Amino acid sequence: MNIYVGSLPHEVTDEELREAFEAFGQVTSVNIIKDRDSGQPRGFVFVEMRANVEGQAAICGLNGKEI
Repeated sequence: MNIYVGSLPHEVTDEELREAFEAFGQVTSVNIIKDRDSGQPRGFVFVEMRANVEGQAAICGLNGKEI
């Protein structure tokens, strides 16, 4: 399951996101979207989780939380 995560601080790291989502299951990948010209994070990412059930649990558990 590929999960869009928005409204993130630009300082958030792959490791912080992986740690937050791994509380709910196995994370396959974390893709921080960066500006093509500046290389700076744009404030949103895609987190891929192995199982849909785990992804849904992460969505419910992290929705509205600060990372």
